[in-house]
Amino acid sequence: MTTTDEGERVRKASAETHPDIYDEDGVVRSDFLTEVSNAIERDDIPFLQQNVVRLHESELGDLLESLPPDERLALVQLLGDDFDMTALTQVDEAIRMEIVDQLPNDQIAAGIGELDSDDAVYILEDLDQEDRDEILSQLPFTERVRLRRALEYPEQSAGRRMQTEFIAVPPFWTVGQTIDYMREEEELPEAFTQIFVIDPTFKLLGSVDLDRILRTKRQTKVESIMRETSHPIPAVMDQEEAAEVFEQYDLLSAAVVDENERLVGVLTIDDVVDVIHEEADEDIKRLGGVGDEELSDNVTSIVRSRFVWLAINLITAILASSIINVFDGAIEKMVALAVLMPIVASMGGNAGTQTMTVTVRALATGDLDIYNAFRVIRREASVGVLNGILFAIIMGAIATFWFHDFQLGIVIAAAMIINLVAAALGGILLPLVLHRFGADPAIASSAFVTTVTDCTGYFSFLGLATWWFAIH
Repeated sequence: MTTTDEGERVRKASAETHPDIYDEDGVVRSDFLTEVSNAIERDDIPFLQQNVVRLHESELGDLLESLPPDERLALVQLLGDDFDMTALTQVDEAIRMEIVDQLPNDQIAAGIGELDSDDAVYILEDLDQEDRDEILSQLPFTERVRLRRALEYPEQSAGRRMQTEFIAVPPFWTVGQTIDYMREEEELPEAFTQIFVIDPTFKLLGSVDLDRILRTKRQTKVESIMRETSHPIPAVMDQEEAAEVFEQYDLLSAAVVDENERLVGVLTIDDVVDVIHEEADEDIKRLGGVGDEELSDNVTSIVRSRFVWLAINLITAILASSIINVFDGAIEKMVALAVLMPIVASMGGNAGTQTMTVTVRALATGDLDIYNAFRVIRREASVGVLNGILFAIIMGAIATFWFHDFQLGIVIAAAMIINLVAAALGGILLPLVLHRFGADPAIASSAFVTTVTDCTGYFSFLGLATWWFAIH
């Protein structure tokens, strides 16, 4: 048999053992979903063990999200000890709580005992204190202490994200001792890339990469090949800031230390990728005024989440309408003003949203700071002026031919320039000011920028029109 034929045989065998559960659009195949639903309905545990247990945690999470609510819990109960609790870290919070709330605490404790500490904390942190304490009481002492310590750190901090399983050795050990320790010790993390070096008080001294260990002679002392850990992550550091450290220094893992510089855990790149995804998702949602809404949320929670910012938008819309009301006389005399004024406001709103989106994202990633703020403000103002001139020419010509009034074309052209410049400045200055005073620019900027562009657009267009036609 040729190498090509052998490779094809292995590929087909692998596909039969682990068939792809996704269709060409990346969603769970409807036929697979139907098979699983039918198996749940007839309590076909052998089928589920053969086709569901072997799924990767992310695949199992997608399957849970695709199933109806009653079938999710039934699937977990039918799988029993074979259910991979890690899958609960891959689903929406509402679905996770829906499943966990229905499971007995002893089953949760048994499942959490098999998880890495960071995944265990991820599930435990959303539980009621009473349930959390009961679950923790059923875990071995060492594991219980580790999880309690991680849960004491603030939410969305590096301490909550860290993995408390790590390898630490004293500096006087040799490479040979370290390798023997890794071979013989049973309670070690399943995957790791670094070995940390600590003193007797657990204070972090440095680290050694695994490749360095493997390339060094056994009799060499660890302290002679370790490198100083120049980027340890404080346990109380915000997870987004920790992700920025990883991005800046291209880290695969980083030590997490407490206030006394003692090693308490390790933050790994897979958790940081999750943080980056979550933070980006959060910023996008907040720009739309929907907070931390999830697809699985019910109608009541969604209405509650969206109502506040819709109410704020209503207030700003009333403010913009009051400006229109000031010029009701001019609008009555020239109906064309009522036709054209939404165009000015809409162009300003879109331009302001463009600048605001770029600004909020730059603030979130740390690319925009006090050192380059003035240069970026000047750039955005220049963009506003140039776009204003270009669209002033376009809209001025359209208004002139549309209503056969050259003066009206001049008025809307001037208003277009004013509003696009105001939009550019509002789109960058408002997020900067909100950020400076500790407010989240992602969730607060949208309503304020829209207010600025609407009010400026209406006032500039209607005010210029009233003044222009009064003197002509």
